[in-house]
Amino acid sequence: MAGNPVNYSKIAKLTTAEAIAGALYIMNFKDLADSILNKFKWGHTFFELNQDLLREYSNAETDDQMNEISREYGLAA
Repeated sequence: MAGNPVNYSKIAKLTTAEAIAGALYIMNFKDLADSILNKFKWGHTFFELNQDLLREYSNAETDDQMNEISREYGLAA
């Protein structure tokens, strides 16, 4: 979910910075993800809204686990 003020809490309406930070977080580059979003007043909001999902994705070890997490959160088609 977006943490930016324009698309707050909307699914799949991330800014480029949010998308990059989310990917970095999932790949365990958490400090780099933080440094990107710390440039924005609302950056912490993205992590607050998505902390559980990002943590689960970062702990997944297979594509099947990633897909299952997506289904659990209602993100899979």
